[in-house]
Amino acid sequence: MRAAIYNGKRDILLTELETPVAGDKDIVVRNLYASICGTDVAVYTHGPGTGHRITVGGEFGHEMVSEVVQVGKDVKDIHVGDRVYPYPRLAKGDPKRAGTVGGFSEYVLIPNAEWKKQIYPVGEKISSKEASLIEPFTVGCRAARRSAPKHGEKAIVFGAGTIGIAAAIALQYFGCEKVMVCDHSDFRLKKASELGFAVCNNGKEELKTAAIAYFGEAQSLQGITADVDIYIDAAGAESILELYQKMGKIESRMVVVAVLAGKRPVDILSMTFAQHALIGSGGYFPEDVEDVMKIMESGRWKIASIITHEYPWEKLPEAIEKAANVEETLNVVIHYE
Repeated sequence: MRAAIYNGKRDILLTELETPVAGDKDIVVRNLYASICGTDVAVYTHGPGTGHRITVGGEFGHEMVSEVVQVGKDVKDIHVGDRVYPYPRLAKGDPKRAGTVGGFSEYVLIPNAEWKKQIYPVGEKISSKEASLIEPFTVGCRAARRSAPKHGEKAIVFGAGTIGIAAAIALQYFGCEKVMVCDHSDFRLKKASELGFAVCNNGKEELKTAAIAYFGEAQSLQGITADVDIYIDAAGAESILELYQKMGKIESRMVVVAVLAGKRPVDILSMTFAQHALIGSGGYFPEDVEDVMKIMESGRWKIASIITHEYPWEKLPEAIEKAANVEETLNVVIHYE
């Protein structure tokens, strides 16, 4: 089988490995599409230790949609030809392998396979290309869920990448009335706008002013601010937490989903008197997979439109290089056909 091996910074070996064989309780799937994650870009660009415990000399990739090609004799209700989403936390039987499932290899062995544990069925209404976005969309969906959105609430999402847009869509799905997406990339903001979101390039315009104009006014500790209930950080800039503490209205809340190592100062007194909530969100759970499937099947949002570039497997290094350019790309996928 074709396989991609991570050999360190800007070094990917495209090679052939022996195709796996299913044991009695296992299945083997053939990947159809794989999406490139920001952590794949990080470990490629910066080297080992910067993304999902991807190890030198190993297979990697985890955002994929696949087709079952082998079924062990003891496996129940799974058939050759079924189109599936391998759930990265369990697909290899070890949550630590969530980033190294093998999405950039042609075939993957999934041990002890069961429906809605190691794999999920992909409905007919979801195209294979769109289904390659299920994994990042579950991350965004989890962030939206962690904000405990209520019907009619209003939200700002920082970051117009795949996870930020997924969070914005999930907020609408959960009942938010108005959602604004902020980013410094006009290219990505245009994609968010085409999906129906208000947008703000907060590198060029003053966010508070734009937010008041769109959401209306509310009270903060510092005075009048925008009437926003939920903030989600899917960008990871150091300034976002400080910005939230300055402009967040009384009883608003912020969820941090962007991966940014290190410590950040928090004004505890301000947080206390403003009744602010600071919430972490990492990974995803089965309920997020179920909701993302429903979101995609609804057809309400043209989710595949955020895939801006598609490459054949043989050009995986070029595809990862392209995915690093946020001014020209949003989501980049590879295909195996």
